[in-house]
Amino acid sequence: MLETNITKSTFQFLNKLKKNNNRDWFTEHKAEFKAEETKVKSFFNHVLDNLKLHDEIEKLKVFRIYRDVRFSKNKTPYKTHLSASFARAGKHRRGGYYLQIAPGNSFIATGFWNPEKEDLLRIRKEWEIDITDLTDIIKNKKFKSIWGDLVGDELKTAPKGFDKEDPNIEFIRKKQFIFIKNFTDKEVLSDDFANKVNDSYVAIRPYFDLMSSILTTNLNGESLLD
Repeated sequence: MLETNITKSTFQFLNKLKKNNNRDWFTEHKAEFKAEETKVKSFFNHVLDNLKLHDEIEKLKVFRIYRDVRFSKNKTPYKTHLSASFARAGKHRRGGYYLQIAPGNSFIATGFWNPEKEDLLRIRKEWEIDITDLTDIIKNKKFKSIWGDLVGDELKTAPKGFDKEDPNIEFIRKKQFIFIKNFTDKEVLSDDFANKVNDSYVAIRPYFDLMSSILTTNLNGESLLD
């Protein structure tokens, strides 16, 4: 039976790990970690089942607790959160879902983290022509109440080949196209947290549908898919 809630013991373990982020402590408490990881993985699968009721999902990826410290100044060996991503199925479905569980830092995120060069250019060319379809979605009161503003890394000026005076330059200079929704610890531990996550994922679909349409067609609206 799948876990339908995040439990307080998961937060308690992650808090202890944050204070004792070293291999000796983790090895001594490995069994405790495995028990909490199993419960959270089960919860992620519950979220997956909910997602499948309204979207086609190719796979669930649960991220490992171990940090890659090779190129990081932070040499602590373990993450202090548990997280997963949900990949949409099919070439015609773009965008992705992310969920992170951590004391004081739990959130969901959706969108386009690092579009490939060709996709980024295609998006920018679309915004150069017309931004109306996008703004109709992201400035909708209900959508905005759930997801807030479009965020992500952006250039300080216009990308090469684009006019810095373009009226849509605030969108054209973006390099990422992400929405993030934060949750308090109380919300995460509540009985309806999974439902709140799913309702938010449902609400992002108009944005995904628009971006998928853009990224699978050329500027004439002709399909790029085989």
